[in-house]
Amino acid sequence: MNFTLKQLRYFVLAGEHRSVTRAAEAIYVSQPSISSAIHHLEDVMGFQLFIRHHAQGLTLTPQGWQFFHKAKNLLKEAEELAQFAKVLSSDVSGTLNLVGFPTFTSLMMPGIMKSFVERYPKVDVHCDEMHQRDLIQGLQKSEYELAITYDMQLPDTIEFMPLISLPPYAVVSRNHPLAERSSVSLKELAGLPMVMLDWPMSREYFISLFLNHGLEPNCAYKAHSLGMVRGMVGNGFGYSLFNSPAVSNIALDGSEFVSLPVEEELLPLVMGVAKLEQSRLTPAGQAFIDLLKDYTAKMHADEPIASTRLAS
Repeated sequence: MNFTLKQLRYFVLAGEHRSVTRAAEAIYVSQPSISSAIHHLEDVMGFQLFIRHHAQGLTLTPQGWQFFHKAKNLLKEAEELAQFAKVLSSDVSGTLNLVGFPTFTSLMMPGIMKSFVERYPKVDVHCDEMHQRDLIQGLQKSEYELAITYDMQLPDTIEFMPLISLPPYAVVSRNHPLAERSSVSLKELAGLPMVMLDWPMSREYFISLFLNHGLEPNCAYKAHSLGMVRGMVGNGFGYSLFNSPAVSNIALDGSEFVSLPVEEELLPLVMGVAKLEQSRLTPAGQAFIDLLKDYTAKMHADEPIASTRLAS
């Protein structure tokens, strides 16, 4: 397009007032600005828009009349588009695409989403579950506005807002020899069968907890879903380590397990909200973050959280 909306607006005003002088006075610009816009449009269009009458103003040519009506419609649509954009930038509405880390998404997100849509009924919320590697790729491709995840191997292109620190803890079945203990040491666990949550990055994190203390876990079993890990622990196959909020100690098959604090000081994972650094939050995205802050404020957090990046 070889002309601007401003040039169209100047032309339409001149056509409505039938005078360059009156058009210029109406919007407090110089007469040469109006005349220059008209001459430019005539050059670009290749036809005459006005007939100039000495001391008597302007008259639109037949082609000028047709172009005048089209220009007015275009300016009206442009104004409607600007108003629509203003609504989008201030109204909590539209579609909000989220992605969450699986260890806590199924436990937390349905209830949070319910509260959100009750508060903001004009927002259509979608939430997927992905492992960290796929979750990061989804943010980088702008498939998701927000990710609720751990601060674990996040690249510099991702901005992370920490919400709550989640230290690792052990889980064992109700009948496990350690079940009656008030806590357990990592050294005790290292010699026992472990049910490993075998996900990329998660696997490396849990193994690193042992290696940092000169220990090595006995990964007797591997599972690729949190539900399977909980069920195997509940049925006595071994212990496991979790970071996710302890919402329930009952596995999907009805078996039970107990949670035990670990005595050593272990590197926690920080749960928070991630987004593409260059992206600007929509009102819906900001509103969802505010709701998450309220939710996590009710969870246990002993001291202010500092974002910690784990080495890749």
